[in-house]
Amino acid sequence: MIDLAHAADKTIAVVMGGGAGTRLHPLTAERSKPAVPLAGKYRLVDIPISNCLNSGLRRIYVLTQFNSLSLHQHITETYKFDSFHYTPSFVQILAAEQTPTTSSWYEGTADAVRKNMTHYEEQDYEYALILSGDQLYNLDYRSVMTAHLQSEADITIATLPVSRQEAPGFGIMETDAEGGITSFVEKPSEEAVLEKLRLTEASLKEHELDPTEERYLASMGIYLFKRKALEEVLHNDLTDFGKHIIPQAIQDYKVQSYVFKGYWEDIGTIRSFFEANLDLAADVPSFNFFDPRGQVYTHARFLPASKINSAQINHAIVSDGCVLSGAILNRCIIGIRSIIGAGTSLKDVVMMGADRFDSELPASDHNPPLGIGNNCRIERAIIDKNVRIGNDVVITPDGKPDHVDGSNFCLREGIVVIPKGSVIPDGTWI
Repeated sequence: MIDLAHAADKTIAVVMGGGAGTRLHPLTAERSKPAVPLAGKYRLVDIPISNCLNSGLRRIYVLTQFNSLSLHQHITETYKFDSFHYTPSFVQILAAEQTPTTSSWYEGTADAVRKNMTHYEEQDYEYALILSGDQLYNLDYRSVMTAHLQSEADITIATLPVSRQEAPGFGIMETDAEGGITSFVEKPSEEAVLEKLRLTEASLKEHELDPTEERYLASMGIYLFKRKALEEVLHNDLTDFGKHIIPQAIQDYKVQSYVFKGYWEDIGTIRSFFEANLDLAADVPSFNFFDPRGQVYTHARFLPASKINSAQINHAIVSDGCVLSGAILNRCIIGIRSIIGAGTSLKDVVMMGADRFDSELPASDHNPPLGIGNNCRIERAIIDKNVRIGNDVVITPDGKPDHVDGSNFCLREGIVVIPKGSVIPDGTWI
């Protein structure tokens, strides 16, 4: 009989704090990917940590390296546990550091986990769950644990069925009839290789997928290890789980696939970030923040409820502490402490809000106040935190190249991005 409560008590979770995040620039110019704001009030790192807590996992390490200050502040302010709880409970930051045995930064996901093994050894654990800090999904990891224990695997990898068009962007698994992984190819592109890795009709039916469609099992970057297996596969100089560790481990260990059929999005580009956020404003969003079984935790700010003096709102999320005065919102995410003036129209906009109210900051005679002024038109844009946009401003990607770097804006994949802290004067046309 499987004792999931015992297994959860004997599991540590390790969340990868992300690299430089160049494809999300300029959102990652001053922060790491897991610290990027999400859905108006959260951070990306809240997703894996909340999944852990909802799954009964309460010993969580977050490995950080690049632009980690805001991520450290968020974790420190958000995740605090009862000191008198019998079971150890923590979300602990493990930053890249120089030690007597190493002076280098993390060189990959496996290298980051390896360099912190001495910290895990302080815990009494039997299983280690390795997670990414920049993905959007809701998963009870106990279902992965169940599959792991039932198959008596050394390593279990969470996989996602993807189309042939998507397959070249992932690590793709080939499995046997029992779900054991027999081969792994990182980002396959050759037709013969893709044909070999394609799920059979029997596998499609087993996983309740449309048997008429081509599907492939892609790695989600979620790995569950037995402790002994983790220690052994890291006893080398290999730097990355997907590229190096997993392909080699398949030869020597029992590696099992856990097939996840829910919503999952890797927030790796400006386009994926933009679309994942705006989808949250749909009638029935792909990711459900309203599911009490998958509650997402974040920093409790104790902000006032938003004040709407007058507005036309169609499919929008408006976070705490906002003031809307005569604004028109169409498919928007409005972040905390956002101020939007009269006559301003926003369409397909992700606005991250502000870290402070303008009244809390020193007065300035030269800059517009925090937020967006009057009579502005903004379309298909991401407005980062603490931006000041004056009156009569127009921001739109129409008629512009896909990639442009301006003094106070960027264009990426047909989306205008206004970097954190930018000032857009009255009458500006972008």
